Amino acid sequence: MENKFETLISSFIEHKIGIAINFLTISLANELKKNLLNLNNQQQLFKAGTGNKKNLNQSVKVRSDVIYWLDKEHNNKAENDFFIQIESFIKYLNMNCYSGIVDYEFHYSLYEIGCFYVKHIDQFKNDSKRSFSMISYLNNNWQPNDGGELMIYQESSIQKITPNQGKTILFKSNEMPHEVLITHQPRMSVTGWLKNG
Repeated sequence: MENKFETLISSFIEHKIGIAINFLTISLANELKKNLLNLNNQQQLFKAGTGNKKNLNQSVKVRSDVIYWLDKEHNNKAENDFFIQIESFIKYLNMNCYSGIVDYEFHYSLYEIGCFYVKHIDQFKNDSKRSFSMISYLNNNWQPNDGGELMIYQESSIQKITPNQGKTILFKSNEMPHEVLITHQPRMSVTGWLKNG
């Protein structure tokens, strides 16, 4: 497990964008995907927005995915296994990088065909607790023509990341403008933030 953590952190330090191809095991990714699809079939996912409770905007011209917040109170095995891995990663990150992460939040995200999210950053104007953005993908057999790439904009480069199953991305929430391109297949992830005090 520590090898996956080190891969994510090392690539972040070198490129400001951490990428670990197999951060999630195939079995965990499949269980999370199964849970997400079950929730969607039960109409439990809801329209995503931008901003926080004090300044919420739910314009489909900005983002058109649907989400469902993960919570330990759900007592879902796949979610709990995911939380265990995230808490282990935070412990490793804090121990090796003195990052001061004390909390986290994650949600499922489903982009149906034709959905997108325009260019944005993840930190709120009135709340700076989000330190790192972290995305784990749940899409097996993703093909080049399926779209839905994550575009991350740096000063001198643009990185285009395909949402392949098991892959996890890490970057600073207040530094990296990014967008999700229009997807041509249902696109699923667990998306969230590691938070400071």
